[in-house]
Amino acid sequence: MPAHMPALTLTGARVLNENGLVEAPVSLAEGHIVEGSFPAIDLDGYDVLPGIVDLHGDAFERHIAPRPSAPFPIISGLAATDRDAAVNGVTTAWIAQSWSWEGGMRGPDFAEALLEAHAACRGRLATDLRVQIRFETHAHDSADRLLAAVRRFGIDYVIFNNHLDEAIEMSETDPAAMAGWAGKSGKSAAELLAIVTEAKARAREVPRTLCRLADGFDVLGVRYGSHDDPDGETRETFAMLGARICEFPTAHQAASVACASGDPVLMGAPNVVRGGSQAGKIAAVGLIRAGKCDALVSDYHYPALALAAFRLADMGVMDLAAAWRLISAAPAQIMGLADRGRIAPGLRADLVVIDRATRAIEATIAGGRVSHLSGEAAARFMGAGAGLRLAAE
Repeated sequence: MPAHMPALTLTGARVLNENGLVEAPVSLAEGHIVEGSFPAIDLDGYDVLPGIVDLHGDAFERHIAPRPSAPFPIISGLAATDRDAAVNGVTTAWIAQSWSWEGGMRGPDFAEALLEAHAACRGRLATDLRVQIRFETHAHDSADRLLAAVRRFGIDYVIFNNHLDEAIEMSETDPAAMAGWAGKSGKSAAELLAIVTEAKARAREVPRTLCRLADGFDVLGVRYGSHDDPDGETRETFAMLGARICEFPTAHQAASVACASGDPVLMGAPNVVRGGSQAGKIAAVGLIRAGKCDALVSDYHYPALALAAFRLADMGVMDLAAAWRLISAAPAQIMGLADRGRIAPGLRADLVVIDRATRAIEATIAGGRVSHLSGEAAARFMGAGAGLRLAAE
């Protein structure tokens, strides 16, 4: 892990702090935001915003297997994911790895291999990169194995998925799509359907399995939730289990039930940027306008996070400070990370430096370390480098 930047003060920029977006200095030392004055870097014309906290992203899959038939080493894929996140202002991120009956890159074997690789390289990554496990509720036989992996690797976030009915419907209505889905895990459509059919036959085991996992997660302090809730009843069921995070609800009723229960609702930032769901589901902007979305996540595209915040501000849905909170302070709060997501003395030095005119992210600082630097901001940081080195000496 690289050393922290020497103590410095960023001046001349607008800073998003507890007073809103105001012109104010920000001082950094030993990986934290501090009070005091140190050698300065002039960032006139820039905005300094809190580092982005991303609770769910699966873009890492394309870094590991840019084509389904062309996988690369997992560690090199994680390193590329680290850089991808940093370039887009992300300072803390959970990569969403499936633990499913599908097998292949979404099966338990691959999930454990990824966790091993992540444990081996995490200390070298600039981004605080963590792993979210997406457990398919009908993966009965591997529940104890999952709990052991969560304990062994210190996983702090699990989401329950159920794509079984989707697979059954696809096999009946769109065989070509089913074959494509099966091919991603190295199976034929018939082989995947046989797995699905067997899992469906044991559906009565699901409630007991989920209760056992929930008990284990509670003991370990794991936060957990559900994904793609199709209705309010499903959300209520997961909430009763303790799965309080509502990720990508597919119906307004599910989001409404979550909000009524005080459960955070997460939606995809690409949904905001594109003006709707790529899968034809509910629009995130509508939920945000209704006060029923607590945080945005990258889903499949890291650049969408910052773009979504600016789009919400441009549309007049909320000001930039409130929009940026959806990708910084709010997700940090959901995960109980009181040391990040805001710019205030004592917190981690997680910052994003954005050219105000172009909205280009030109610098990302994660835990007081530069994880990304480009453009005019790079010239200013490098120009100030000699002064910073002398001050450090």
